[in-house]
Amino acid sequence: MRLHFYGAAQMVTGSNYLLETDNAKILIDCGMFQGAQHVENKNYEDFSYNPKEIDYLLVTHAHIDHTGRIPKLYKDGFRGKILATKPTKDFAYIMLEDSQGILEKEARYLNREPIYRFIDVEESLKLIRGINYGEKINLGKGISCRFRDAGHILGSAIIEVWAEGKKIVFSGDLGNPPVPLLKPIEFIDEADYVVVESTYGDRIHEAVGQRRDLLENVIEDTIAKGGTLMIPAFALERTQELLYELNELVENHRIPKVPIFIDSPMAIEALEVYKKYPDYYNKEATYLIESGDDLFKFPGLSLTKSAEESKQINNVNPPKIIMAGSGMSTGGRILHHEIRYLPDPNSCLLIVGYQVAGSLGRRILNGAKEVKIFREMIPIRAEVKAIGAYSSKADQREIYNWLTGFKKPVERIFVTHGEEGPALALTQLIKDHLGIEALAPILGDVVEL
Repeated sequence: MRLHFYGAAQMVTGSNYLLETDNAKILIDCGMFQGAQHVENKNYEDFSYNPKEIDYLLVTHAHIDHTGRIPKLYKDGFRGKILATKPTKDFAYIMLEDSQGILEKEARYLNREPIYRFIDVEESLKLIRGINYGEKINLGKGISCRFRDAGHILGSAIIEVWAEGKKIVFSGDLGNPPVPLLKPIEFIDEADYVVVESTYGDRIHEAVGQRRDLLENVIEDTIAKGGTLMIPAFALERTQELLYELNELVENHRIPKVPIFIDSPMAIEALEVYKKYPDYYNKEATYLIESGDDLFKFPGLSLTKSAEESKQINNVNPPKIIMAGSGMSTGGRILHHEIRYLPDPNSCLLIVGYQVAGSLGRRILNGAKEVKIFREMIPIRAEVKAIGAYSSKADQREIYNWLTGFKKPVERIFVTHGEEGPALALTQLIKDHLGIEALAPILGDVVEL
């Protein structure tokens, strides 16, 4: 049995692993490469395997770096079955439809064929079967799998695979508990091999209990200066979590009343999916819902879905709060707000999610004094702040804590989905403190299990 690493190997993007037995080929995730142009060019390359030979694709969650090349997989001949949780299935349509539109524009700009067409999105999604957590599924050919709650975004999963007498666990992206909406990460007590993410494998977030206070302070400081608070936010989970937090701050009169805009059509569509699955929420969120609180509706909140509504935000004088995609400022409506308010010293850009190397968000976070947006150089005079505790991904301590849950001795741990520094730091921590053989594969590596 062989495990191939075709993405998210010493990088935080393009998740794609191939588990190959004598009788079957199983993919885990098929994500888009994101970041610098030379990284994104990988999306146009042929797969390193024949998509026609893949029997199953197992999807950990709906983020585009885990799902973004599924339509390309279909376009190139895949006709197997796709398994994902029911929320992931619902989110996938929203995410991939949006992604296809962006890719179409990018292809026109670069004068090249798009990676896939909308028909490939529609046809590939017909192959998805929505499943429940804890349901053990026989895939045939001596292989079975089970999805467990990863606590990262709604419907995110850790995937257990049994094959040829061995058990392999793929962590997907682990959550950062406790989160405002979701249940905590499920612990798994046995595995022969573990593939674990390491996005924050070399750092510790701020204390989770402080994050609402930190958010309150940033809001109050920006309002006091009469500025605009911009929050580049991912449409899935981060926007919904922040809405939950803002709901609490507004209803308990902890922040002044100011206009709050969710300027993201995809995030607004995703809200409808969240409303379908309240049974996935944690006890606190469930209690609030049962008490009659609409978690995503409160005074001052406006959802601006159309382009015209988005433009009208400019007519509302500061102070105000604008949450918009994309989460790494690589596209979307947040760019128009950044052009307008990054030069304003009274305004603030608040970063609440991981910024991949090469992205505009990463350059701003790293202290750039000016950035190019839509071929225009924009000076950065606004304050730039970050709250790591709002990350939907586990830090080093939480990842390590999850790994200690395996009681049966694990033969080997593969550290993935992290840039070189974080991946190698976590690898060394595992070796030193757990005494388990660990390695951080690079793109194209293959190991015998």
